[in-house]
Amino acid sequence: MYQALYRKWRPKTFADVVGQEHITETLQRQVAEGRLSHAYLFTGTRGTGKTTCAKILARAVNCEHPENGNPCNRCPSCLGIESGRFLDVVELDAASNNGVDSVRALRDEAIYSPAQVKKRVYIVDEVHMLSTPAFNALLKILEEPPEHLMFILATTELHKVPATILSRCQRFSFRRIQPKDIVGRLDYIAQQENIDLKDDGAALLARLSDGALRDALSLLDQCAAVGGAIDAPAVLDALGLAGNVQTAQLMSLILTRDARGALALLGRLYDGGKDVGAVLGELSALSRELLISATAGEGGESLLSGAYDASTLDSLRAQGTSARFIQLCTILQETAAQLQFSVNRRMDAELCILKLCDETLSGDLAALGARIARLEEQIAAGVQFAARNAPSAPAAAPAAKDSPMPQKAAPASAESAKPAEEAPLPWDEPPLPDDYDAPPPYGEPVETAATVRKVPKDDAAPAPVQKESASAAAGQGAPTDSDGDSELFFELLESYKNRLTPDKRAFIGMAQGTMKDDLLTVYCTTEVQKSMLDQQVVTDVLREVTSRAVGREIRVRFLVGECPGAKKRDRMQDLMRMGSKFDNFTVK
Repeated sequence: MYQALYRKWRPKTFADVVGQEHITETLQRQVAEGRLSHAYLFTGTRGTGKTTCAKILARAVNCEHPENGNPCNRCPSCLGIESGRFLDVVELDAASNNGVDSVRALRDEAIYSPAQVKKRVYIVDEVHMLSTPAFNALLKILEEPPEHLMFILATTELHKVPATILSRCQRFSFRRIQPKDIVGRLDYIAQQENIDLKDDGAALLARLSDGALRDALSLLDQCAAVGGAIDAPAVLDALGLAGNVQTAQLMSLILTRDARGALALLGRLYDGGKDVGAVLGELSALSRELLISATAGEGGESLLSGAYDASTLDSLRAQGTSARFIQLCTILQETAAQLQFSVNRRMDAELCILKLCDETLSGDLAALGARIARLEEQIAAGVQFAARNAPSAPAAAPAAKDSPMPQKAAPASAESAKPAEEAPLPWDEPPLPDDYDAPPPYGEPVETAATVRKVPKDDAAPAPVQKESASAAAGQGAPTDSDGDSELFFELLESYKNRLTPDKRAFIGMAQGTMKDDLLTVYCTTEVQKSMLDQQVVTDVLREVTSRAVGREIRVRFLVGECPGAKKRDRMQDLMRMGSKFDNFTVK
C-alpha cells in the first residue's frame, strides 16, 4: 500500500529533524544525562516537527539501548511504541477528546505503573482545544505527577493555554523551517524516491510551504503524481497557481490603474485553470514584498522571500508609494478572509481588482484618504488644476453683464466661441446642468424669474480666489449685518450638498455664510470643520453653484467664528424637510 511521503519520511531520530537544532540538541542531551522533565510543551506553526519530536522523545526515554540520547529504533520497546502496540505510550487528540470526562479517565489510569516500558507517556496534540474544566482536571496531575509519568503537550495556539499549565511545563518553541533547509530535504527525498525534482521546482515548493516541511512534502507528492520533471512551471500547473511573471504583470497593471487590462489578465488566468484565491494570494505576497522593499530599505533584504528578482521589485516599487502598498495589502487581506464564504469567487476577485486599480471605489474612509493623497501627489508634482466653468471670451462679457442669470439655451456660435476647457478629472463630480435651479428652502414660496435676487457687481474682472485665515479677518474688523447677505447661503445650501460627498455634506450643513460683492465668506464653528471644508473640491463647488445663482464669478473664503447677521437656523424645518421624503416617516 502506498504511503504518503510525509508519513514515510517522518524522522526517526533527533538528528533527522530539520531546522530545529536548538530543540533537538537540548532534548538529546537531557535524555543522555537523565535530566528529564515530567511535562513538556511544544509550540509552533503547523508542520514544523512538534508531534515528530514528541514521538522520538517517547521512544528515547523508553529505549533499551539509547545511542547518545537517540532511540535505537531496533529494540522491542522502540518497535512496539512505533507500531502502536504498547498501551503505555498514548497519543491523544485534544480536538476530539476535549471534555472533562476524557481528561478524568486519563488521570485515573495515569497513576498505574507502565506494564511494558519504563515510563508511561501521554502525547496530547492540539492541547489548546481542551475545555476549561478539562484543563482544571489536568492541572493537579501535572503539578504532582508520579515518577513513571511524562506528559508531552503540543499546540499551535499558545495563547489559548492557561498560564497555570504553562508554568508547570518546559516550553520549546518550534521555528518556521528555512527555505534552504526545506530544499535540501526535498532534494534528498526526491533522490530516494526517484523523482525528477528540478532546483527551481524545489525552491518554489519551499516558498509555497511557508516554513512547514510537512506541507512541502505533501505538495511534492501531489506534483509527482502528475509525472515528468517537476520544475517551476510544472508546480504552477499542478497546483493551479499563477507564475511570478504573470503576477508581476498583473501588479503592474494595478499600479498603473489599468482596470481593463487587469480584469482581462485575471480572466485569462481563470480560463487557464488558475484559482482566483491563489492569484490574490500571490498578489498579496508580492504587495508585502513591495512594502518591505519600499519601507525597510537595504536592511530589509533579509525579510524578502526571494521569489522576485531585484529588477522586478525596483520596477514595480517605482510605480507606487508606501501608502499605496499598504492599501493593496489591506484590501487583499480583507478579500482573502471573505473569499472562503463567497458564492461567486470570480466576481469577488474582480471586485477586488477594481478596488485595487481605483482605491476611491471602496466608499469608506480609506477611499477618502486615497482621494486626498492622490490630489496631494498631483499638487506636489506641479499639476495645474484649471477652474471648471471658466468665464467666456471678452466679446461675450457685455451680454453677460446685461443678463444676471445664465440663459438656458445659448446659440451655437456662442458655444463655439468658448475656449476649450480642460477635461475634468475622472474622480470629479459632473458639473451642474445649465438649466439647474436650486431648490427653495422648506416653507418658502418658489421664486420666479422676476423675483430672482440680483446682487450688484462691479465691472471689473473678479479677483483671484484668496484663502484668508481667521486671524487676518480679525485684523480687518468684524463685518456687520449690512456688510453682506446671509440668506443666499441658506438658499443654496441644498445645491451645495448635492454636489459634495457625504463626509463634506455634514460639515457644510453646520456652516453659515454671507455674500458681499464678489466674495462668499463661509463661517465655521471649529478649526476641524474649517480644515474639512477649506479644500479645493469644496471651493470649486461653492464657487460654481453661487456664480450660477448670482450671474457672475465669485470668490470663496473660509473663516472660524460667528457669522454676523445670520439668523438662527431652524433645525425643525430641516427635520420636516427630510421627513417629507419618506412615506413611512412622520414628524409631529
